[in-house]
Amino acid sequence: MRPYYLLNALIIFSFVKEVHAQEYQMSFKILNAKTGIGVENAEIAIEPCRCGGVSDEQGRFSITLPEANYQVTVSYIGFGSEVRQVELNRNISLDIMLIEKHEELSEVIVRAKKMDEILNLPQMGVVSLTPKDLKMIPSAVGESDVLRSMVLLPGVNNAGEISNGLSVRGGSLDQNLILYDYAPIFNPTHLFGLFSVFTPDAISSTELYRANIPSRYGGRATSVLDLKVKNPYVDKLKLTGGIGLVSSRLNVETPLVKDKLMLFAGARAGFTDFLLPLFSERLKDTKARFYDSTLKLLYLASEKDQISLTGFVSKDFYQLDLVTQIQNVNAENNQYDFSTLNGTLNWSHSFSNNANLRTVVLASDYTPKIIFPERDIDNEIVYKSKINYLSFISEYSKNVRVDLNYYIGVQANRYTISPGALDPGTSDVLSVSLEKETSYEFDGYANIDWSPLEQLSLSGGLRFSHFVLVGPYTQNFFDEVTGEPLGFTEFEKGAGVKTYNGVEPRLGLNLKLGETTSLKTSYARLNQYLQNIYNSTTPVPTSRWKTADPYVQPQRSDSYGLGLYKNLMNNELEISLEGYYRKAQNVLTYRPGADFFLSDNINQDVVQGEGKAYGAELSFKKSTGKVNGWMNYTWSRSLLRSQVDRIADRINNNKWYPSDFDRTHVFNGTVNFESDKFNTWSFNFTAQTGRPYTAANGIVTIEGIETPLFLERNNARLPIYHRLDFSWNIRGVKSRTKRWSGDWTFTVYNLYARKNPYSIYYTQRNGTENSEVFLNSPLGAYELSIINSPLVSLTYNFVFQ
Repeated sequence: MRPYYLLNALIIFSFVKEVHAQEYQMSFKILNAKTGIGVENAEIAIEPCRCGGVSDEQGRFSITLPEANYQVTVSYIGFGSEVRQVELNRNISLDIMLIEKHEELSEVIVRAKKMDEILNLPQMGVVSLTPKDLKMIPSAVGESDVLRSMVLLPGVNNAGEISNGLSVRGGSLDQNLILYDYAPIFNPTHLFGLFSVFTPDAISSTELYRANIPSRYGGRATSVLDLKVKNPYVDKLKLTGGIGLVSSRLNVETPLVKDKLMLFAGARAGFTDFLLPLFSERLKDTKARFYDSTLKLLYLASEKDQISLTGFVSKDFYQLDLVTQIQNVNAENNQYDFSTLNGTLNWSHSFSNNANLRTVVLASDYTPKIIFPERDIDNEIVYKSKINYLSFISEYSKNVRVDLNYYIGVQANRYTISPGALDPGTSDVLSVSLEKETSYEFDGYANIDWSPLEQLSLSGGLRFSHFVLVGPYTQNFFDEVTGEPLGFTEFEKGAGVKTYNGVEPRLGLNLKLGETTSLKTSYARLNQYLQNIYNSTTPVPTSRWKTADPYVQPQRSDSYGLGLYKNLMNNELEISLEGYYRKAQNVLTYRPGADFFLSDNINQDVVQGEGKAYGAELSFKKSTGKVNGWMNYTWSRSLLRSQVDRIADRINNNKWYPSDFDRTHVFNGTVNFESDKFNTWSFNFTAQTGRPYTAANGIVTIEGIETPLFLERNNARLPIYHRLDFSWNIRGVKSRTKRWSGDWTFTVYNLYARKNPYSIYYTQRNGTENSEVFLNSPLGAYELSIINSPLVSLTYNFVFQ
């Protein structure tokens, strides 16, 4: 036993020695030497600690390190590098001026994650992916993809092989706020959910917040995914793009007015009709095409003012060869049409190197449609809905000193929802137009980051929200027992219908236990006034977006977190263990047998209950070296419970049941092998507990037809899901005398052809087929697999400058 006690004594002594080591803060302001404007995403590399990070939107970066001598190298694509020797024996602040470089540059990888921020910042549950990380992860279509990469992170999942969004720590898809240069994205996927709508080469940074979400964010109950479009700091024309089997893309960066006005424009398009039959024989008659485009103008108005305008458009069209009946009219197929149009105007003013004011005005439109071509006649029946979102944000931030900074801000939002309208064209089907919903949300928020002690830092925030639903609005009243209508009240345009207020505290604490170890804890309350209602595993155009009203109360969640973090091998290896618990109120789900399609009394089709989610996430990440990657394991539960008195409206008799996103065990692993400067091989493996689904409790006969009877929700699970992906990137030789360079990316998605079931469906049996399985049962249960073979893709990527 003596060696055991000696080992423990040595460990305790090493921690005590680290705690008492003197540490100081090194702060930077990275500026464009010509304009004086802060440079966002400048890379800071510090030796010999092999640490560093990137500058924020104002060009700032800070880090706490032990007393020593350091060499700091600051670089940014298009600018010359700046090297400083720093003797760190006190808290210091440095201004670094970068000078534009007018010669051809080799590729610079901009890192979107500070190498040691996991130890130094009080923020917990935040995950960043760099452009390099995205390129390394094998995808289904041969190009980097944000959402496909996110589902490989601990605590992040989706509803299946094709799914319209993310589930974070057991939350539903609509509980995530997805922002693209400040504007919300309501449908983040193309091609049935196989990959995201974001123009790949336009993204400069990607951050996912899962715990103590900063107070500048609000409106969703679980998480925030914040994507920023890169600023086109260029002094000459640059073309990039790619040509692939699934999609092709082209991007242009160019100065329009020298040193004043720059442009980034990127577009991507895909036509995949020929590819879909490879996924499944059931998709042989399916058609699909899509495109997305991002444009950003950057205007350097003065040394203290920077203005940018971002535009984004996304379009999807696909056709499913299904026989559909709507109001007694048969259609040949279903045609789905999604479109998004966003615009963001962003003005940043610097009062000094330490104080800034950012003002943002944005608009977002999302319009899903379903088109039903009638049989035998030239007419189309069109179902259409729409969300219009307007927002104004103004935020003042200041670095008071190296250990203290804060920001305060206000935000005003307007939601206009058109729940659904049916245009029959020339047919005899009745025209339907549901009443619009208009509501306003006014928010004020503040946040402070403070390090009262060398080993202790905290981030405290508070957000207050005021929500009001206004007319025109018709409030219907129903008997609580029978559900029969009792009457209604009409509200005129602009009249207040219902008001809700919410106070949302946020807190994060970080205690450093040594130079390479930290302990964090967090708390956050969030309110959600806009919700998506659907009765499948992923939203479709018939799903309903709904703001809070007299019957549908806003969701409210309280999240708690605790984490331990350790860096090894000079920050090359990051290890983290995070635990969380989230309790949610007023969670919205559908009543048994609900049908949302063109329902003008949606509150009769939904119930509100409570939810809880908890789990533990263990993660390992090695970001440097020829062999790098990450592995993570998550154990978690996500449960729901209805809270209604009426027996017919109860779900599982008001008992806890697994949500659609309950995954008990999840393992993800990504490994990259960089054999030389020309070749990189990447493997990704994922395995997880099967998704819950609703199995029939029995069979009943209705008018001579055998019909499955469902009494309990999510009472069974699909088989275990697992998949292996492979990617090979071949970089071409780039000559200093040539302006063109290119590389090839070869990917294989689902390498060993695993037939992962997407769902289980029931159908009538004829004859004795599969009688050894179903015996004498009149119904058969069959698994549906969407991608049941390897999906191979080849993409050529190029750069011209």
